[in-house]
Amino acid sequence: MTLLDTQLPRVPYTGTADEAELAQWRETARKVADQLASDALERDRKNAQPFAEVQLLREAGLLNLLVPAQFGGAGAHWETAFEVVRILAAADGSISQLLAYHYVNQSGIAFYGAPETQAEWWQRTVEGGWLWGDSVNPVDPTLTLVPEGDGFRLNGAKRFSTGSGVGEVIVINAEVTEGERQGQVLAFVIPRDREGLEIVDDWDYLGQRLSASNSLKYHNVRIDAQDLLGEVTEEPVSTLLTPGIQLAFANFYLGIAEGALARGKQILLGRKNAWLFSQAETYSQDPIFQRTVGELKARTAAVAALTEKLGRKFDSLLAKGGDVTQPERAALAVDIAEAKVVSTEVGVDVANRIFEVTGSSSTANSVGLDLFWRNVRTHSLHDPVDYKKIEVGAYFLRGESQPLSLYT
Repeated sequence: MTLLDTQLPRVPYTGTADEAELAQWRETARKVADQLASDALERDRKNAQPFAEVQLLREAGLLNLLVPAQFGGAGAHWETAFEVVRILAAADGSISQLLAYHYVNQSGIAFYGAPETQAEWWQRTVEGGWLWGDSVNPVDPTLTLVPEGDGFRLNGAKRFSTGSGVGEVIVINAEVTEGERQGQVLAFVIPRDREGLEIVDDWDYLGQRLSASNSLKYHNVRIDAQDLLGEVTEEPVSTLLTPGIQLAFANFYLGIAEGALARGKQILLGRKNAWLFSQAETYSQDPIFQRTVGELKARTAAVAALTEKLGRKFDSLLAKGGDVTQPERAALAVDIAEAKVVSTEVGVDVANRIFEVTGSSSTANSVGLDLFWRNVRTHSLHDPVDYKKIEVGAYFLRGESQPLSLYT
């Protein structure tokens, strides 16, 4: 029997991370973060496709962190992956996003794939060293997927396709528009160089400039049977993918807040004088500045406590595989929505208010303190946080869950 003959469970995730696993990958992530931090501002300004940064992730073993060990991956847990995302976000929000989306896209093997097909996909992604981009933006439903022989033809366009500019493969969701499978939403994977796929290098936004979130155009692209990952269904364990995305976002915003605090501390401690009306010798000794930093630090610590707890809770529920129930899934989704609300507000507020203690000189372009705010402000608009508040409130008051989607 070969690895490809291995019959996997519904999902290959079991148990939760131990301290040794977490410590190992925290150390790895910090080393990568240090390298990214050294020229993050310069790379942001160049706004080039991040091929070198992806190679750094690949060489560190981070691309295969969640791949089962029997297929050559690290066999780590989602709690660990969320912490890696958080650590990288403190140094380079763009590359953190790229890796977070890769984890989500790659895990489509488990969430969408049938157990008997997963082994081949895991092996292919490891052997190919794939970074997984995506083209699934649900508010851009302009794709047509038409049956042709044992496959399909794909036409249309999608914006905000994170990782598509640098990923070896791109995962796409599209609804079949004709034939026996009409109405089914299928997830499939194609290489970046597939004939008829046009990658438009148009990602020139305020922040997250190296996330390779290009627009894609599909010109009669052939989708073969072997490209099919699986059907997108409402099976509870399968739909845990979306809360996973949202928890990755929460860790991402948390990491940016922590990065802004660390850089702000460095700048503040470097200010050798004090405000003319202050009785302190330096700004860092001034109670007014200490109070501001203390508030921001405490709020960030509260978000960290919540996200860390939810990372373990996510792994615990995911380990139930096909036995996950819809009520369990709904309860966890709301828990994560709470984290999304507070992480968004804290991330944006910290990245903004840190300037209150670093002073006008810290707004110089050469300092680059604005990078944290630009990144969190850009990505936090991904889906309106007020709808997350409604999601939490409706569940708390009436036990009502939101309709399933790639946002809820």
